[in-house]
Amino acid sequence: MVNSSHHQVVGRFAPSPTGALHTGSLVAAVGSYLMAKQSGGRWLLRLDDLDTQRQLPGMADDIMRALESFGLLWDGEVACQSRNLGEYLRAFETLQRGGVIYPCRCSRKEIARSASAPHSGDDGVPYHGSCRDGMKEGAKGDPPIRSWRVRVPEEEICFYDLRSGRLCQKLPSVSGDFIVRRGDGEFAYQLAVVVDDYAAGVNQVVRGEDLLSSTPRQIYLQRLLGFPQPEYCHLPLVTGGDGSKLSKRDHLLSHGLSNLAGREQTLLLAALRFLGLTPAPDLVECSCSDILQWGVTHFDPLRLPAHGGTLVF
Repeated sequence: MVNSSHHQVVGRFAPSPTGALHTGSLVAAVGSYLMAKQSGGRWLLRLDDLDTQRQLPGMADDIMRALESFGLLWDGEVACQSRNLGEYLRAFETLQRGGVIYPCRCSRKEIARSASAPHSGDDGVPYHGSCRDGMKEGAKGDPPIRSWRVRVPEEEICFYDLRSGRLCQKLPSVSGDFIVRRGDGEFAYQLAVVVDDYAAGVNQVVRGEDLLSSTPRQIYLQRLLGFPQPEYCHLPLVTGGDGSKLSKRDHLLSHGLSNLAGREQTLLLAALRFLGLTPAPDLVECSCSDILQWGVTHFDPLRLPAHGGTLVF
């Protein structure tokens, strides 16, 4: 692992090149930037590009150009998950040696059928654990292993979120034994992000609250791997007019697809207001870098709003 001990704050923004940045992405980027820079820390950029089938050609460059147009300049080189496969393998082998993961033959359909009641939410149906004590016999032609799963504990995983306070989750009721590697060899997001953050020395994770339910799984993996736990802050989400989460087609900031070009200062001020700040209207005449510096000086995580909503600009 590349990790070295960092005494300064190291934050990050980690978009996926499967779609253009939108106004919700902007809020997440600005929030993570302000928190890292407020402490005199570093702000890193990582492209979460493991999902190769869903990536769009040229989107990585588009994302970086969009960030630059808002004055969101990252420290150091851009990291990419696709360059970190060796680190994921080492972490996976550590879990294997520790006896905390096991092979699983169950398909998504089988897991869904096993549910005793419908389960709503982004996490789907918690895994029922039928392969926990050994894989069941598969039908002829079935792949020998569909995934590798980590055994989760019965006790609650608790952590402190800088916006929401102390939060606890029982993994068996939310995810069950969750996947760390798929049968085709691809590493799962939960393992990858934990290894990525450790390798880069990230000690502050600021992101949208849509990822809040994943945090206890990541903390559990950090404990199994002996990694330090970052501090967390999950920001309110920008939603559409009907209150739904923005899709990858809403309010795009792409240079090739957006009609918002030339409104960077206006959008940046809207993001600051969304994060609980009250910038003066005449700041719109300033450069994006000056607006961000004003935000760094005035940002207070204790003033983050309790709920998300639409971004007014």
